[in-house]
Formats: sequence, structure tokens, C-alpha cells
Amino acid sequence: MKQPARAAHGKPAVKAKRKSRDDINHEARDRKRDKKHRGHASGSRANPAASESNGGSQANSVKDPRIGSKKPVALIAEGKTAAVKPKKSVEKPAAEKKVRLTPEEELAKLENDERLDALLDRLENGETLSAEDQGWLDASLDRIDELMEQLGIVMDDAEDEQAEEDMYRLLKGN
Repeated sequence: MKQPARAAHGKPAVKAKRKSRDDINHEARDRKRDKKHRGHASGSRANPAASESNGGSQANSVKDPRIGSKKPVALIAEGKTAAVKPKKSVEKPAAEKKVRLTPEEELAKLENDERLDALLDRLENGETLSAEDQGWLDASLDRIDELMEQLGIVMDDAEDEQAEEDMYRLLKGN
């Protein structure tokens, strides 16, 4: 076991006084406070002129806070531009414009629609349709009603069942 170091002239060394918990805590708070004040002031990046004016030496020269050159840089090396052939612009075919159909043509198209026929057959058989199919069917039948009104085709509203059968027959093309 090691003996404590002796002071000059053979006297024992004075023991360092142990710090109390309060003293240790107080020193730690002081160190934390000193650390907290390191670094730049808040907003110094966005407003560099304010921080520079405090220094006083360079207050007259306005310096751009962003670092780096503003010179444009070529993305392709100059030597390689001759080797790379520029691509010819391929003209995309113009998007086909939706041709406005006349009401007669649109009604004929809806009458011959296979999906509409299949959904009507399923309804006739008593099946339930999904929400998407039901929505599409309702929209199609509404459009057919509008077209029939435009064309002057009148269905009797007095007999709903007869009207549904007539519409079904009309759509089936019988």
C-alpha cells in the first residue's frame, strides 16, 4: 500500500478538504452557465450584419453570408460534349383530343356498352353490386336519361315498371 506523499521537511501533506454536495452542485451550475453562452448569437446566420457590426473592424464592408462561388458550373465536361451526341427531340404524338359526340352517337355508344349490359343483367338476376359498379351504373343511366331528354325521347312516368323494362329493352337493342 502506498504511503501519502510527505511535504517538505518531513511533515505530512495537508489533506485536501472534501467539497460538500452544495459546493459541487454550485460549481456544476457555473460550468453549465459558461457553456450555455458559447457560440453565435441567435439569428446570426440570417442577419450577419448585426453580428459583424458588433466586431467593429469590418462593419463597412458588406459581405455575403453565403459561402461559395456564384459562378455557374457546367454539368458536362467540355471535352465530352463533342463525344456525346445530342438527343433529337422526339415529338410525342399529340394527345388525342376527345371528340365530342353528338347526343345520338353518345346514346348509341351507351346502348352498346358491354359493361352496362352486364351490370343490368346482374341487377335483373337480383345480385348486389359493389359501390363502384353501382356508382358507375347510376351515372350511366343518368346520362342516358339526359340524352333521351335532349333527343326528345319521352318515357311514360306513370308506369315505372314498364319504363324500366322499356329502357332495358332499348339498351339491349331488341
